[in-house]
Amino acid sequence: MCGIIGIVGKNPVNQFLYDGLLVLQHRGQDAAGIVTCDGGTFFMHKNNGLVQDVFQTRHMRSLQGNAGIAHVRYPTAGSSSAAEAQPFYVNSPFGIVLGHNGNLTNSAQLKQEMFRQDLRHINTSSDSEVLLNVLAHEIEQTAHSAVLDTDMIFEAVAGVHNRCKGAYAVVAMVANFGLLAFRDPNGIRPLVIGKHETEKGTEYIVASESVALDVLGFKLIRDVEPGEAIFIDMDGNFFSRQCAENAKLSSCIFEYVYLARPDSVIDGVSVYQTRLHMGESLAKKIAEEWSHLKIDVVIPIPDTSRPSALELANKLNLTYREGFIKNRYIGRTFIMPGQALRKKSVRQKLNPIGMEFKGKNVLLVDDSIVRGTTSKQIVQMARDAGANKVFFASAAPPVRFPNVYGIDMPTRDELLATGRTDEEICAEIGADALIYQDLDALVHAVQLSNPNIKSFDCSCFDGHYVTGDIDEIYLNNIESSRGDKAGLKKPINSSTQLDLNLVTIKEHEEEAA
Repeated sequence: MCGIIGIVGKNPVNQFLYDGLLVLQHRGQDAAGIVTCDGGTFFMHKNNGLVQDVFQTRHMRSLQGNAGIAHVRYPTAGSSSAAEAQPFYVNSPFGIVLGHNGNLTNSAQLKQEMFRQDLRHINTSSDSEVLLNVLAHEIEQTAHSAVLDTDMIFEAVAGVHNRCKGAYAVVAMVANFGLLAFRDPNGIRPLVIGKHETEKGTEYIVASESVALDVLGFKLIRDVEPGEAIFIDMDGNFFSRQCAENAKLSSCIFEYVYLARPDSVIDGVSVYQTRLHMGESLAKKIAEEWSHLKIDVVIPIPDTSRPSALELANKLNLTYREGFIKNRYIGRTFIMPGQALRKKSVRQKLNPIGMEFKGKNVLLVDDSIVRGTTSKQIVQMARDAGANKVFFASAAPPVRFPNVYGIDMPTRDELLATGRTDEEICAEIGADALIYQDLDALVHAVQLSNPNIKSFDCSCFDGHYVTGDIDEIYLNNIESSRGDKAGLKKPINSSTQLDLNLVTIKEHEEEAA
């Protein structure tokens, strides 16, 4: 998963882009990058690391211009090399930069087409670079002159939809022309539009989550529709068009479970409200099917599960307590590469408050159980802190299938629920009882906020892949290439300024901090 932002403003946008990335940091901790556009020149800085570490004052000063895009990355395809940090750039035609959230499921096929038919070279193993080159080729095919227009841009996006499969929310800039954003025909990954009125005119923003708009002072207009493309020229004129046939919203339901911030609104649905509904339905299940459990206290696993745990406790008239203190300087263990690093990080990340556990029957509530790494260690922490019995509730159903649309759930071997019954999972994590949310209850929890959403991508729970192109051969291939056993390339530093007037790329090594 990744976070993306694009802004066309009336003043320099470098600080806006930086601040926006900070609030989207939860979507990717591996790398960060910003590109701004001033006249005919792109200015870029990107590297591995957190936003606050990648960008120093000297870098911000060099990011000139009133328009730009930005990206935070966690790799699910490709490697963790800084050479694959985004945005990516091509100089033909016109000069284009692109940032992408999602995963192309036909990336290998497209690479072959790039080489054999489109005569384009792919320099990395990133599917985002493939997507950029598909877009560049389609623009080249539709451009009838040296001057682009919006019809050409939208025709090119239609070409992208015809060729690309999978999940993709995209922000891109065409040098000295404007900002382009579009979403795959299933709307799997989120993308929202906002605006801000100034004395100089209207500023526009597109971002992965509405929280970025809130923090930057922009007003949420709406979501980018599945298959839709929007274009904002450098003067701030706004255009939009549906560019896909048979587009249908099937957004990723895991965004509401875990990925998105609770203060975001995605496809008209409050993430926070959804998590309250998840707690309510989980409480109903416990009351109906697990009433024999003698629960003394409900304790959330911080932070994502707090709304669900609180609502669950309220509905069951149980005591709610904070039992774990979180170290804010440890990243999200779910999106950390490598099983060994995840295991180490759990103990560094959470510490129990002994008095809340000692002699009590504790119901721990988490948003989900993926690999089980965190769950098993947390159950043991509760026992070590003196808990009498430890019950475990998951606000999401069992994760039994890989996610191929941009979330790091690559191998069935790593998913605790694959091939195991609930009883076996309970024994594996060491709990005295395990309660899972039902999938229909989860879907209903989201639809309560927006009944107009009729379908979701629930593939990690039910194995149904909405793009219709996923089979056993594909899953075997991604498991061999994306699993924890797959090696990661050694990171390299990258800091690039792009001068379109000279059509050159000037690269220089990182300066000492």
